[in-house]
Amino acid sequence: MDLRVIEVRAANRPMKGEVPRELDSFRQSGVYAGAGGSVTYVRPWVEDDEFTNEPTEALALMGARIADEVARGFADGTNVVVAGGNCNVLPGVIGGLQQANGESARIGLVWFDAHGDFNTPKTSLSGMLGGMPVAVSAGLCYPEWRIAAHQTVALPTDRIIMVDVRNLDTAEEALVNATAINVVPVDGSALREAVRQLAAKTDIIYLHIDLDILDEQLTPSHNTKEPNGPDIAQTLEAVQAVLDTGKVEAIGLVSVYPVGEGGDTSLASATELLTGMVQRWSASRAG
Repeated sequence: MDLRVIEVRAANRPMKGEVPRELDSFRQSGVYAGAGGSVTYVRPWVEDDEFTNEPTEALALMGARIADEVARGFADGTNVVVAGGNCNVLPGVIGGLQQANGESARIGLVWFDAHGDFNTPKTSLSGMLGGMPVAVSAGLCYPEWRIAAHQTVALPTDRIIMVDVRNLDTAEEALVNATAINVVPVDGSALREAVRQLAAKTDIIYLHIDLDILDEQLTPSHNTKEPNGPDIAQTLEAVQAVLDTGKVEAIGLVSVYPVGEGGDTSLASATELLTGMVQRWSASRAG
């Protein structure tokens, strides 16, 4: 299985050319070797001099560049992996899938994250844009960000599964419950049934994982680590349930944050998780 690895730098502030630690580490650790094919690496970054005082403009610009790389992956017949950055990659990934497959393509999202990232400016307690990308892709806020990231069609909420979301703001939870989003635990029959239903009404699934899906002991340096999460084996079993649909056309692992105290542990967890995802994806493709 040939891969196109889109290596992302967070597009929310100038970083003076800094390369996130996990990107080079993933390459050096042989994370992508389990695919068994060729690997093409691309880094669609927003340069520091492109930043403006409007944060969503940088996110939209990064999203557009991610979308272009996703679309190129489809054109080349390679399988897309998004690595690094944070959850704000979402509109760009969905935008790239639409760009490659047409606006009428039935795209689904399986969202592994301790958080829903389904806030809007009206529900958010902090105003943090990193808590909004799913709401943006669903068409609930910041349409200029979504459209500029080449996601011209909003993602219907009945094509979204949230896995093991265990920390929602009160207003955010009410918003999720007012939609058709399916929120399920990381293990058990509810996940498999939700995935089965999603596969029946989609052509393409994007499998997205924020590293904070894992228990905080495995992600000690993460900015938004949460307790009571699954371990790596449990998460990979849930990933397998999604891959078994045969509809997964892109995968992502973001928000690693392997810096400071506990950074080595977080990086080791991310490396093991992404290695397992790639190996299982390749096996499911071969099967």
